[in-house]
Amino acid sequence: MRIVSPCWKPAANHAADADGFSSSSSAASSSSLSFRPSGRGRGDALLWVKDLGRHSGGEFSMAVVQANNVLEDGSQIESGPIAFHNPAGPPLHGTFVGVYDGHGGPETSRFICDNLFNNLKEFASEQGGGMSAEALMKAFAATEDGFLSLVRKHWLTKPQLASVGSCCLVGVVFAGMLYVANAGDSRAVLGRLEKGFRDVTAVQLTAEHNASNESVRAELQSLHPGDSQIVVLRHNVWRVKGLIQISRSIGDAYLKKAEFNRAPLLSRFRLPEPFHKSILNAEPSIVTHKLCPQDQFLIFASDGLWEHLSNQEAVDIVQNCPRNGIARKLIKAAMQEAARKREMRYSDLKKIDRGVRRHFHDDITVIVLFLDPALVSKSSYSGPIVSLRGGHVQTN
Repeated sequence: MRIVSPCWKPAANHAADADGFSSSSSAASSSSLSFRPSGRGRGDALLWVKDLGRHSGGEFSMAVVQANNVLEDGSQIESGPIAFHNPAGPPLHGTFVGVYDGHGGPETSRFICDNLFNNLKEFASEQGGGMSAEALMKAFAATEDGFLSLVRKHWLTKPQLASVGSCCLVGVVFAGMLYVANAGDSRAVLGRLEKGFRDVTAVQLTAEHNASNESVRAELQSLHPGDSQIVVLRHNVWRVKGLIQISRSIGDAYLKKAEFNRAPLLSRFRLPEPFHKSILNAEPSIVTHKLCPQDQFLIFASDGLWEHLSNQEAVDIVQNCPRNGIARKLIKAAMQEAARKREMRYSDLKKIDRGVRRHFHDDITVIVLFLDPALVSKSSYSGPIVSLRGGHVQTN
């Protein structure tokens, strides 16, 4: 087995402690790598990049920029065996991408990084070593159950875990098929070459579970017909129960289990009336797509990117620029637009430190997967196995 060995700094091993939290050991791991800061002294000290690498179906580029005081986004790319075992023969290979846009803290996105892919491999093994929408659905449910169990275990000592959650966007390329599962408002966009034209068109693959969408508000109102406050418009922003914009997530136990919507949880998260039905849920929307030669690349990103770039703008950047560093370039384009909106220079925005930076843009995670038609249809792969986590958490 060959493990990818890039020239940038390896991370300390991301081991999970007994409660499933990610921690760092002093020994470097050959299969779990984090980013070297891209620009200390010469650029943005809060940007981490993997400019170009190889996955089982082509090449990839990855970048993360921090805005919050603690990075709440999590992300990973795994390229290699897609299941723990294949009863019919050698392990089947594919590529897994995860973008986890956390809120309220980093604990849920870290927990997903530590558990979701392994849960998926377990369910893929149970069904014969392949991939399916059912395996993805079960992996989301198992990850959700695991985090809620963690909240319950630490309820008296760490009650605020109940108010932490994360959007969860996953893509899997396996045997010529693309599987995309999404809970929350991160987004996956396909760049497709139109027949007879040189243009590459943006195709959005994900539905966004955000109360700003009329269809999401209608869904919530149909699920909670007796609750006139299920969605509330405050300061021109629609929020579920006046608290949160998304309707689906991993975590956010305080809006899923009534047992967590009480003291010692902070009063600002507690609802005035008890509820008997989960307000949010963790069920992803799943799309399956048979890949074809016209499918050029995929962009997976947290909503921090899409707040500033349209689908087509992002696709045009990827199509018209060199692959090396393309995820970094997408983040730069979003930050330039964020600076323009505030009538400031991009060079000045880069100097603003974490925490204060959140007033200008969110944490942003971008993973671009290029699709090689000769490779994506295969379930065997002789290249290096890749296991990479994005970013590096800065704390006080």
